[in-house]
Amino acid sequence: MSHRRISKSKAVLAGAGAVGVAAAAILLPNANASQSGTDDGAGDGPRQNAKTVSAASAPELVARLSSQLGEEYAGAYYDAQKKQVVVNVAEAGGGDGGESAARVRDAGAVARSVQNSMGELRSATGTLSRDATIPGTAWAVDPRTNQILVTADTTVTGERWDTLESTVRSLGDGVARIQKSAGEFKPFLEGGDAIFGGGARCSMGFNVTTQDGTPGFLTAGHCGVAAEQWSEDQNGAPVGTVQAATFPGDGDFALLTYDDPATEAPSEVDVGDGRTVTIGQAGEAAVGLEVIRMGSTTGLADGSVTGLGATVNYAEGSVSGLIQTNVCAEPGDSGGPLFTADGTAIGLTSGGSGDCTSGGETFFQPVSTTLAAVGAEIGSP
Repeated sequence: MSHRRISKSKAVLAGAGAVGVAAAAILLPNANASQSGTDDGAGDGPRQNAKTVSAASAPELVARLSSQLGEEYAGAYYDAQKKQVVVNVAEAGGGDGGESAARVRDAGAVARSVQNSMGELRSATGTLSRDATIPGTAWAVDPRTNQILVTADTTVTGERWDTLESTVRSLGDGVARIQKSAGEFKPFLEGGDAIFGGGARCSMGFNVTTQDGTPGFLTAGHCGVAAEQWSEDQNGAPVGTVQAATFPGDGDFALLTYDDPATEAPSEVDVGDGRTVTIGQAGEAAVGLEVIRMGSTTGLADGSVTGLGATVNYAEGSVSGLIQTNVCAEPGDSGGPLFTADGTAIGLTSGGSGDCTSGGETFFQPVSTTLAAVGAEIGSP
């Protein structure tokens, strides 16, 4: 399989491993502003002892500190410009001199005192799920502002907008805010490499090895429920069969096995013009992580992670546990791979709003949870 819609200039950029950070369309202009009485990490003082951390190792550091801080952990993000991890601490009494803040600094990260604990933010998302599950809405924790970012697309008007707005107000001051999207949230079903099934077009995600050792690949769950068999060419002979698919609900992912068990399925992403990126492992997303997406419709696009644990309310149903980004995508890119320049698999394209001309928001199914759910492995044997 090969991608057929990618410009030479984009392919050269990918081959060089360079990733530009796209404008953070999902974040408000004051997204990096500190809360009253807190440190946003912009000054030199709190950062003097902070270690330089690679994007690949940032999620591991965040996971370790999250476990150590317990209820006082309030989210974290990766500052790609300074190559540092910023950890929010909702410590009793506030300030930056508490035990948890000291633990963060000892680990080499930047401690940032915030108002809302992660427990309070999760409780707020529960209220949104109960009272405002409206098609055309989405929400995720935004650690840069220590709030829930609620996004409403152009279909959310009238009574539905009033319901959403009143629900956000009920959460209290400084807990959540609403951002309007210029487009409409939808799975990018249509057209990574292009695969075809049941009149639909999607993109292949990552090759994997299944539990019984046979080769397979991942794609979006809404593709997997659209057709059981998928082909390399439109109206061509099937090459893969769906073994598991989830959509909507707790994810948007599908596992297919190659119909020919002798199929060569290298752990790499085709980025066009004969160039490939070797995928050595699966990794976790972190807010601020710079990522690259490949899709059969639009080719390569890049940007950064803006939210984790996102819930998206598509017309077809709600999907939770997604990665929110400012990377553009269009119909046909569904199921395509999201990865880092060093070859770490991060996600599978689910859906979003906008396009690659005007920009927009795109959501991705985490690869790590997908592999755990289907019992597959990624990376070269």
